[in-house]
Amino acid sequence: MGLLLEIILGAIAGWIASAITRSRAGIWMDIVLGILGAIVGGFVMTLFGQPGVTGFNLYSLIVAIVGAVVLIWIGRLVSRGSKGTSY
Repeated sequence: MGLLLEIILGAIAGWIASAITRSRAGIWMDIVLGILGAIVGGFVMTLFGQPGVTGFNLYSLIVAIVGAVVLIWIGRLVSRGSKGTSY
């Protein structure tokens, strides 16, 4: 898949994931989370024996959205845990 299509897919996936999780990270962070989500989602899907991101299609978009939602969730857990500690 071309770089431009990956960025577009990541932007769409990040925007949808931020809407699902009600994230207020900003458009650029949504794009980054969408691209990273596609990578993470593709990796997780291969662990289950399924294909990861296969191109610019609905399946790949869903994989990227799930990956981005997981990254947002992990980010919230990490930031929530670090607020309670003071060193």
